[in-house]
Amino acid sequence: MFLIFGLGNPGKKYENTRHNIGSRMIDELRSSLALPSIRVINELKSLNFKNVILVKPNTFMNESGKAIKLLLRNNNTVVELLQKGENLLIIHDDIDLPLGKIRIVKNRGSAGHKGVESIIKELRTKNFIRFRIGIFPKHGKPKNPERFVLQKFNKEEEKIVKEITKKTVEAIEFFLKEGLEKTMSEYNK
Repeated sequence: MFLIFGLGNPGKKYENTRHNIGSRMIDELRSSLALPSIRVINELKSLNFKNVILVKPNTFMNESGKAIKLLLRNNNTVVELLQKGENLLIIHDDIDLPLGKIRIVKNRGSAGHKGVESIIKELRTKNFIRFRIGIFPKHGKPKNPERFVLQKFNKEEEKIVKEITKKTVEAIEFFLKEGLEKTMSEYNK
């Protein structure tokens, strides 16, 4: 079983903002895999694995850990996933990576990302995989990062986001087939 969380903020106001790129990836992944639901998928024969759970937390970014903890409280199978570490994926924006880059990491600190901090705090571990999606603007780090991450992408950036979305979905599909080490070798370039 794989549990894949796409971080973001709930509501129309935050759709297509930089901070919601994780949530956006869940939508694209669901569509790419032709999955009928964002919640629970029991079998995906073409990928030769069972049980993929795609989750878009209905909490604000800074409380992402509460959503994961609630899911864990209500599902013993998901608790077993945490112990394995390689079956829990968190997809989120990363202001330290250039727009259009992805970086796959495991068992690392939050690097100041409040959503990831919340998850580490609630789960009391950092033993999970993160797909970090770069949102760093080409004109340099903004003076007010908190406001910047809540802005929508401009037209030029949106083209890059579409490309990185395809690449991220491809990387996740590759991960589901081939595992973490091969995926990191292939996509962390």
